[in-house]
This record gives sequence, C-alpha cells and structure tokens, in this order.
Amino acid sequence: MSYQKKILILGGAGFIGSHVVRRFIKKYPNFQIFNLDKLTYAGNLENLKDIEKAENYTFLKVDICDRKTIEQLFKKHRFDTVIHLVAESHVDRSITNPFAFVETNIMGTLNLLHAAQNVWKDSNSEKLFYHISTDEVYGTLEKTGLFTEETPYDPNSPYSASKASSDHFVRAFGETYGLPYIISNCSNNYGPNQFPEKLIPLFINNIINHKPLPVYGDGNYTRDWLYVIDHAIAIDVIFQKGKLGETYNIGGFNEWKNIDLVKILCQQMDDKLNRTAGESEKLITFVKDRPGHDLRYAIDASKIYKELGWKPSVTFEEGLSKTIDWYLQNHAWLKNVTSGDYQKYYEKQYL
Repeated sequence: MSYQKKILILGGAGFIGSHVVRRFIKKYPNFQIFNLDKLTYAGNLENLKDIEKAENYTFLKVDICDRKTIEQLFKKHRFDTVIHLVAESHVDRSITNPFAFVETNIMGTLNLLHAAQNVWKDSNSEKLFYHISTDEVYGTLEKTGLFTEETPYDPNSPYSASKASSDHFVRAFGETYGLPYIISNCSNNYGPNQFPEKLIPLFINNIINHKPLPVYGDGNYTRDWLYVIDHAIAIDVIFQKGKLGETYNIGGFNEWKNIDLVKILCQQMDDKLNRTAGESEKLITFVKDRPGHDLRYAIDASKIYKELGWKPSVTFEEGLSKTIDWYLQNHAWLKNVTSGDYQKYYEKQYL
C-alpha cells in the first residue's frame, strides 16, 4: 500500500506517546505510522496491544542516542513528520543521575535534528519536526500569574534544564538551517498507562496496597493537570493546524495543590474500593522536600484555544475518576510494571 505520509512518533511506547500513536493509527489509516522507542523502564509495548497489528503501524526498537542508526533510519524511510516525545522526564531521577538526562534529552534530540535536516534540506514537500516539551522549562511561579509562550526560560532542575536546552536546539535548527518546526509545552499529564513513579499512579497503587502516600514538604506545591487523552488530541490539532516556527502552551486549566489533589484522590479511591470514608487519607505521610522544588506551575493555554480551537474536554474530577477506573481494571498491567527494580528505586527515593 502506498501511504500519503510517513510519520515518526518517538517515545510511542511511553505514557503520552502511546496515546498519540493510538490516535494517529486509528485516525489516519492512509498514513504510515512508525513508533520508535528504546523500551526503557517507562516504555511498555503492552500499552499498544490493541493496535500492534494494524496495517499502517511499524515498531522500531532504537535508542535516539544511537546517532548512526538514527541517520540510517531517516535516509531509509524519509519521514515526512517527526513527533518527538522521547525524554527522561522524572525530576527525582534527574537529581540522582543528571547525565542520563543530558544524553537523552539533549544529545538524543540533537541526533534527530541533524538527521532530519540532512534528509529534508533538498526536499520540496512539506515537512515538520514537532517537539513536545514541558512547562517546567519556565521555572516557578508565585501564587499568581501564568506561563505564556513569551515567558523567559528559567529551569530549576536537571530535568527542566535538559528540556530547555533541547527546546533551544530545535529553535536554533529552525533559525540556522530553516528546519520546519513547532514546539509545544504542556503541563503535568495524568491518565491511563502512566508509570507509577509519578504522583497519581503512584498513589493509586499505594492506596490499593495500603502503603504510605509520601507527600513532599507541606504539600502546598501547585500544578496544572492535563488529562493525557486531551493532550493527545492537542498534539493532533497542532500537527494539523499549527503554524511553523510557533510555540503552543497546552494546559488543563486545572490547578491543584498537591495535598488537595491527594485528598480528592483518597476520597474517590475509598468510594470505588468500598472503604470507610477517610481511610485512605490516613496513609498520607509528609516526607523531606526535594532540592530545587518549584512552588507552582500554571499554563495560559489561551493561544492554542484562540488560534487552533483546542480546549480540555474533561474536568479534573472527571479525568481522575476515569484514571482510577483504568488502574483498577488493569491489575495485570500495574503488577507487571511494578517490578523488583522499580521497588528498589522507590525505596531509595521515598523510604
């Protein structure tokens, strides 16, 4: 079959990426979708069991830090669009091992940019390098204000510094070489298939198993939460209608202090597990704060709404309920990812 476009989705076995791959596979049967993933601890092909045999789907097990293989793949397949979601993304891990974040988030992105530029420089057809980033590159907010696309970068962790650097490289390739690019910066994602090192799936798993819920500091750190399927829809909208050279902030309009989020999570879990009201809240344990902890993130997503017509489809309470239901209905998935190695990491970080 001859496909209209070849789209390379990087990190498609991960949390956000798997939802993007699934959406593109189903929505664009005339596009050939390549999913490239190294399959680290956070990459899981079980996330894509329902579409893995689709005719327009190809999986590539490759590390983006392998420059030679990346260049060979671009020359062989001549992708029309790159949607780049590969990233080391857990702040705690970046504090423990910042070098891994430099290698993947900076050098890996540079490998992709270089390969795309070499293949596309003589092409007359439309191309796109779409780089997905984070709101953490903007640093921290006080109790008021929002991050806009014009907010100066001010990263405070090795993770956010590495993502800020990769954003700068994408823009530099656009300015220097004319690479056609778009960048989006999103707020905290939550939803099905998220590896349980992040707050919401971690606490869902701990509540199920009557384990402590480790809350950093006083619990007043504030985040804007975005349902992952809404993020996948936003990525699709930007892919279709986004303007080259632009940045789009994607947020959920859902600001929550960590302690308030944990309490509503406990309430919903008690209800769904038929436990006594307040039982799960007793598991809340305040732990030593992490270094460089940003006080507050909040996204102004008015640009993508006004220019492209995207806005979140669910409230936080609705999205959280859907998320809890998914984890309760997928015990096998949760058991498989919470391996012995993960337990060792969990104990090192929180106990």
